[in-house]
Amino acid sequence: MKLKYSIVASVLYAFTTLFITQSIAHAGHHKCKINASVSIVGNEFPAIQSVAAGAKKCTGAEVKSNLTADHQKINLPGMQANPASYSSAIIANSSIVPLMNENLIRPLDDLVAKHGGKLKKNQLITIDGKIMAIAFMANAQHLVYRADILKKVGAKPPKTYEEMLSIAKKIRAKGIMQNPISGAYKSGWNLAQEFNNMFLGYGGKHFKANSAEPNVNSKAGVKALKMMKKLSAYMNPDFLTHDSNAANAEYRAGNVALMNMWGSRAATLITVEGVAKEVVDGFAIDGPMTVGGGSIPASTLWWDGWTVAKNVSNAQAEATFVAMMNGISPSMMKDEEIRTQAVWLIDGYKPTPAAKGVFAAAQAGTIPYPMIPYMGLLHTALGKELSDYMQGKESAEQALKDIEATYIAAAKEKGYIK
Repeated sequence: MKLKYSIVASVLYAFTTLFITQSIAHAGHHKCKINASVSIVGNEFPAIQSVAAGAKKCTGAEVKSNLTADHQKINLPGMQANPASYSSAIIANSSIVPLMNENLIRPLDDLVAKHGGKLKKNQLITIDGKIMAIAFMANAQHLVYRADILKKVGAKPPKTYEEMLSIAKKIRAKGIMQNPISGAYKSGWNLAQEFNNMFLGYGGKHFKANSAEPNVNSKAGVKALKMMKKLSAYMNPDFLTHDSNAANAEYRAGNVALMNMWGSRAATLITVEGVAKEVVDGFAIDGPMTVGGGSIPASTLWWDGWTVAKNVSNAQAEATFVAMMNGISPSMMKDEEIRTQAVWLIDGYKPTPAAKGVFAAAQAGTIPYPMIPYMGLLHTALGKELSDYMQGKESAEQALKDIEATYIAAAKEKGYIK
């Protein structure tokens, strides 16, 4: 299956239209009535919790959700069942690919025609000419920092990873913080994603032209790993256990001055109870950084959206579509708290200060996360093999060789490489 890059165009179009037009919100949540049960699986950050809560406002049948950081481990087996355990999976441009590969989600063109009249063109994720998902937010990783701490060492917000390192060195030397850098470096998916960002920043291409042959064992790959290692020297020694939640907890606790963090997390970073006043007052956001003298940010552009399972009855599919449409109702944009949770692609969204980093990422030409069928296999191989290098157990070159070998074995098994 070949995924057409109309998705990339639609995400970039989404950002530009957000800049140019401020949509008018439609009337509030209309009475949503459904006649078949709905079951949602997805990630657990605040914006997704708001979408699920909106879907649950429908009456007439049960709407339940399973929102967990492990959503990618359970959505595939859950939707392979017949009937599917989940009638909708909330996904992003990476996690839709396995569901497409296994033919587990249905085209939505007929349901969009019947119930999706209010959707904007940039929300329709079209793959091979069919609408396969409805996007509701955009995302990217970018700089989050403590303006007050940077002021103490006379530094401006870093525009490059090299500048980030030199600021971290000053902060440590002055005894302000021992480990001023954080990020989602947890072994597995998160660590692999940090590599992807850095690798693209160094001009790397994940695959050889027009093929599924891996291309990470390269100069760009070695440079990316070496930069990650340098950054990790200024992180909590347990950095390989830190996902976004743990990195944010470190920032909230006042232990961190610089990190690369998701836009979808930035808005709620300092809104929880018990964050010290200096952390709240010093909180600041900037665009993603570049690395190695490159001009393209060491980051990736993302969208999040929802799908409808193939292995459910037509009645359940329709109920799911209606409930999920209620989950992204423009009336949500009247709620100040919900509005700041994401860079929404929903009518009536006006960019909030927390959206600054994601917009900066779009404007700077950040590359969308590669939506190709075998990218997931490479991401998994990276996640499996990188922690040995980060712990100093092997060289960068050896780690990249291992990654390519692990990926090639998986790609052959799936028939992507002969």
